[in-house]
Amino acid sequence: MSSMHYKGYTARIEFDEADGIFWGKVLGLPNHTSISFEGQTVDQLTKDFHLAIDFYIDDCAQSGKSALKPASGKLMLRVDPEVHSAALIAAEANGVSLNQWAAKVLRDAAQV
Repeated sequence: MSSMHYKGYTARIEFDEADGIFWGKVLGLPNHTSISFEGQTVDQLTKDFHLAIDFYIDDCAQSGKSALKPASGKLMLRVDPEVHSAALIAAEANGVSLNQWAAKVLRDAAQV
């Protein structure tokens, strides 16, 4: 996945070969909120992305809404029992709790 970042927002970038344009969609927004943008060049795409984010932030500020979707920090997962067992063993082998081990694995995978 190609992505762009601006002011704490991340967008997934695609290329539409049929129309010959790049387009993007901002990820991690509150429900029922969608921001997309496009450009025929990377420079146009970048400018449109920045304008879309700036507009969204201004609009949220004027309406008193929170711009970014807050995360609670609580995450429930359902995995196969074999995966759960292997994760427990990996955590124990590293001398940490399953929660600490999983948080590190997720942090590393998300590149935070």
